Amino acid sequence: MLEVGPGSIPAFLRECDQDLKLASNRGVRRQAKGAFVAVIGLEQLGLPPGRRLLGLDLGEKTIGLALSDTLLTVATPMQTLKRGKFVADAARLDIIISEQGVGALVVGLPLNMDGTDGPSAQSARAFARNWAGSRDLAVILQDERLSTSAVTRTLIEADTSRARRAEVVDKMAAAYILQGALDRLRAQGNRSRLRLGRGGPKAGL
Repeated sequence: MLEVGPGSIPAFLRECDQDLKLASNRGVRRQAKGAFVAVIGLEQLGLPPGRRLLGLDLGEKTIGLALSDTLLTVATPMQTLKRGKFVADAARLDIIISEQGVGALVVGLPLNMDGTDGPSAQSARAFARNWAGSRDLAVILQDERLSTSAVTRTLIEADTSRARRAEVVDKMAAAYILQGALDRLRAQGNRSRLRLGRGGPKAGL
Protein backbone atom coordinates (compact mmCIF):
# COMPACT_ATOMS: atom_id res chain seq x y z
CA MET A 1 0.00 0.00 0.00
CA LEU A 2 1.07 3.59 -0.58
CA GLU A 3 2.19 5.57 2.44
CA VAL A 4 2.44 9.28 3.04
CA GLY A 5 5.39 9.63 5.38
CA PRO A 6 6.16 12.25 8.00
CA GLY A 7 7.19 15.58 6.51
CA SER A 8 5.89 14.71 3.04
CA ILE A 9 3.10 17.31 3.05
CA PRO A 10 4.00 20.09 0.60
CA ALA A 11 5.25 23.28 2.28
CA PHE A 12 2.38 25.43 1.04
CA LEU A 13 -0.14 22.99 2.56
CA ARG A 14 1.68 23.08 5.90
CA GLU A 15 1.55 26.87 5.84
CA CYS A 16 -2.19 26.87 5.10
CA ASP A 17 -2.70 24.45 7.96
CA GLN A 18 -0.81 26.63 10.41
CA ASP A 19 -2.86 29.69 9.43
CA LEU A 20 -6.22 28.23 10.43
CA LYS A 21 -5.56 25.24 12.64
CA LEU A 22 -7.62 26.81 15.43
CA ALA A 23 -10.37 28.42 13.36
CA SER A 24 -11.20 25.17 11.59
CA ASN A 25 -12.43 23.51 14.80
CA ARG A 26 -14.33 26.25 16.60
CA GLY A 27 -17.80 26.08 18.03
CA VAL A 28 -19.14 22.55 17.52
CA ARG A 29 -19.75 20.37 20.58
CA ARG A 30 -22.52 17.88 21.32
CA GLN A 31 -23.81 15.60 24.04
CA ALA A 32 -24.83 12.13 22.82
CA LYS A 33 -25.86 8.86 24.45
CA GLY A 34 -24.90 10.18 27.88
CA ALA A 35 -21.24 10.68 26.93
CA PHE A 36 -19.51 13.90 25.93
CA VAL A 37 -18.38 13.90 22.33
CA ALA A 38 -17.12 16.84 20.36
CA VAL A 39 -15.61 18.30 17.27
CA ILE A 40 -12.31 19.11 18.95
CA GLY A 41 -9.01 20.76 18.23
CA LEU A 42 -6.06 18.47 17.66
CA GLU A 43 -4.43 19.80 20.81
CA GLN A 44 -7.35 18.34 22.82
CA LEU A 45 -6.90 14.82 21.48
CA GLY A 46 -6.73 12.01 23.99
CA LEU A 47 -6.45 8.38 22.85
CA PRO A 48 -6.28 5.02 24.59
CA PRO A 49 -3.02 3.13 23.93
CA GLY A 50 -2.76 1.54 20.49
CA ARG A 51 -5.66 3.42 18.91
CA ARG A 52 -5.42 4.77 15.36
CA LEU A 53 -6.76 7.86 13.60
CA LEU A 54 -9.00 7.51 10.55
CA GLY A 55 -8.74 10.28 7.94
CA LEU A 56 -11.70 11.20 5.73
CA ASP A 57 -11.74 13.17 2.48
CA LEU A 58 -15.42 13.97 1.93
CA GLY A 59 -16.44 14.42 -1.70
CA GLU A 60 -19.86 14.86 -3.22
CA LYS A 61 -19.95 11.24 -4.42
CA THR A 62 -17.14 9.52 -2.54
CA ILE A 63 -15.36 9.36 0.82
CA GLY A 64 -11.63 8.72 0.71
CA LEU A 65 -10.24 6.92 3.75
CA ALA A 66 -6.75 6.72 5.23
CA LEU A 67 -5.50 5.05 8.40
CA SER A 68 -2.67 5.94 10.76
CA ASP A 69 -0.37 3.46 12.44
CA THR A 70 -0.74 2.92 16.19
CA LEU A 71 2.26 5.17 16.86
CA LEU A 72 0.46 8.08 15.13
CA THR A 73 3.35 8.60 12.73
CA VAL A 74 2.40 7.50 9.20
CA ALA A 75 -0.84 7.81 7.22
CA THR A 76 -1.66 5.08 4.71
CA PRO A 77 -4.32 5.39 1.98
CA MET A 78 -6.97 2.77 2.72
CA GLN A 79 -10.01 2.75 0.44
CA THR A 80 -12.71 4.87 -1.21
CA LEU A 81 -16.37 4.53 -0.28
CA LYS A 82 -19.29 5.57 -2.45
CA ARG A 83 -21.04 8.32 -0.54
CA GLY A 84 -24.72 8.08 0.32
CA LYS A 85 -26.96 9.23 3.17
CA PHE A 86 -25.24 10.03 6.45
CA VAL A 87 -26.82 7.12 8.33
CA ALA A 88 -25.57 4.57 5.79
CA ASP A 89 -22.12 6.16 5.54
CA ALA A 90 -21.77 6.27 9.33
CA ALA A 91 -22.78 2.61 9.62
CA ARG A 92 -20.01 1.59 7.19
CA LEU A 93 -17.53 3.73 9.08
CA ASP A 94 -18.60 2.09 12.35
CA ILE A 95 -17.51 -1.28 10.96
CA ILE A 96 -14.11 0.05 9.86
CA ILE A 97 -13.62 1.83 13.19
CA SER A 98 -14.32 -1.39 15.08
CA GLU A 99 -12.12 -3.56 12.84
CA GLN A 100 -9.16 -1.16 12.81
CA GLY A 101 -9.19 0.06 16.39
CA VAL A 102 -9.83 3.71 15.54
CA GLY A 103 -9.87 6.25 18.38
CA ALA A 104 -10.90 9.43 16.52
CA LEU A 105 -11.78 10.75 13.06
CA VAL A 106 -9.84 13.41 11.15
CA VAL A 107 -12.19 15.01 8.62
CA GLY A 108 -10.85 17.24 5.87
CA LEU A 109 -12.20 20.80 5.96
CA PRO A 110 -11.98 22.33 2.44
CA LEU A 111 -11.83 26.02 3.34
CA ASN A 112 -11.59 28.70 0.68
CA MET A 113 -8.14 30.17 0.20
CA ASP A 114 -9.14 33.22 2.27
CA GLY A 115 -10.16 30.97 5.15
CA THR A 116 -13.92 31.32 4.70
CA ASP A 117 -16.42 28.48 4.40
CA GLY A 118 -17.82 27.55 1.00
CA PRO A 119 -20.43 24.84 0.31
CA SER A 120 -17.88 22.01 0.65
CA ALA A 121 -16.63 23.26 4.02
CA GLN A 122 -20.19 23.70 5.23
CA SER A 123 -20.93 20.13 4.16
CA ALA A 124 -17.87 18.87 6.09
CA ARG A 125 -18.96 20.76 9.20
CA ALA A 126 -22.46 19.30 8.87
CA PHE A 127 -20.99 15.79 8.66
CA ALA A 128 -18.92 16.48 11.79
CA ARG A 129 -21.97 17.81 13.66
CA ASN A 130 -24.04 14.78 12.65
CA TRP A 131 -21.25 12.47 13.74
CA ALA A 132 -20.81 14.24 17.10
CA GLY A 133 -24.55 14.08 17.64
CA SER A 134 -24.78 10.33 17.13
CA ARG A 135 -21.44 8.74 18.04
CA ASP A 136 -19.19 8.63 21.11
CA LEU A 137 -16.01 9.05 19.03
CA ALA A 138 -14.35 12.46 18.77
CA VAL A 139 -13.88 14.12 15.38
CA ILE A 140 -11.22 16.64 14.35
CA LEU A 141 -11.59 19.05 11.43
CA GLN A 142 -8.31 19.42 9.53
CA ASP A 143 -7.75 22.24 7.03
CA GLU A 144 -7.35 20.52 3.66
CA ARG A 145 -7.03 23.41 1.20
CA LEU A 146 -5.42 22.23 -2.06
CA SER A 147 -4.84 18.68 -0.81
CA THR A 148 -6.60 17.05 -3.78
CA SER A 149 -4.77 19.36 -6.19
CA ALA A 150 -1.45 18.46 -4.59
CA VAL A 151 -2.18 14.74 -4.79
CA THR A 152 -3.30 15.01 -8.42
CA ARG A 153 -0.15 16.94 -9.31
CA THR A 154 1.99 14.30 -7.60
CA LEU A 155 0.24 11.51 -9.52
CA ILE A 156 0.66 13.36 -12.82
CA GLU A 157 4.35 13.88 -12.12
CA ALA A 158 4.60 10.15 -11.43
CA ASP A 159 3.07 9.54 -14.89
CA THR A 160 0.01 7.86 -13.42
CA SER A 161 -2.77 7.21 -15.94
CA ARG A 162 -5.99 9.23 -15.78
CA ALA A 163 -7.97 6.11 -14.91
CA ARG A 164 -5.57 5.19 -12.11
CA ARG A 165 -5.62 8.77 -10.77
CA ALA A 166 -9.41 8.67 -10.57
CA GLU A 167 -9.19 5.39 -8.68
CA VAL A 168 -6.73 6.48 -5.98
CA VAL A 169 -6.97 10.28 -5.66
CA ASP A 170 -9.64 10.32 -2.93
CA LYS A 171 -7.90 7.92 -0.57
CA MET A 172 -4.55 9.59 -1.23
CA ALA A 173 -6.11 12.98 -0.44
CA ALA A 174 -7.38 11.45 2.81
CA ALA A 175 -3.82 10.31 3.56
CA TYR A 176 -2.49 13.84 2.96
CA ILE A 177 -5.14 15.24 5.29
CA LEU A 178 -4.37 12.67 7.96
CA GLN A 179 -0.61 13.04 7.58
CA GLY A 180 -0.99 16.79 8.10
CA ALA A 181 -2.71 16.08 11.42
CA LEU A 182 -0.04 13.57 12.42
CA ASP A 183 2.72 16.05 11.55
CA ARG A 184 0.99 18.68 13.69
CA LEU A 185 0.83 16.24 16.58
CA ARG A 186 4.55 15.63 16.32
CA ALA A 187 5.41 19.30 15.89
CA GLN A 188 3.32 20.34 18.87
CA GLY A 189 4.68 17.56 21.03
CA ASN A 190 1.14 16.45 21.74
CA ARG A 191 1.88 12.76 21.58
CA SER A 192 3.90 13.05 24.79
CA ARG A 193 0.97 14.83 26.43
CA LEU A 194 -1.86 12.54 25.31
CA ARG A 195 -4.02 11.46 28.18
CA LEU A 196 -3.64 7.77 27.42
CA GLY A 197 -6.37 5.54 28.71
CA ARG A 198 -8.73 8.38 29.66
CA GLY A 199 -11.07 7.95 26.71
CA GLY A 200 -10.75 11.39 25.16
CA PRO A 201 -11.43 14.98 26.14
CA LYS A 202 -13.62 15.84 29.12
CA ALA A 203 -14.08 19.54 28.51
CA GLY A 204 -17.57 20.98 28.88
CA LEU A 205 -19.56 23.34 26.69
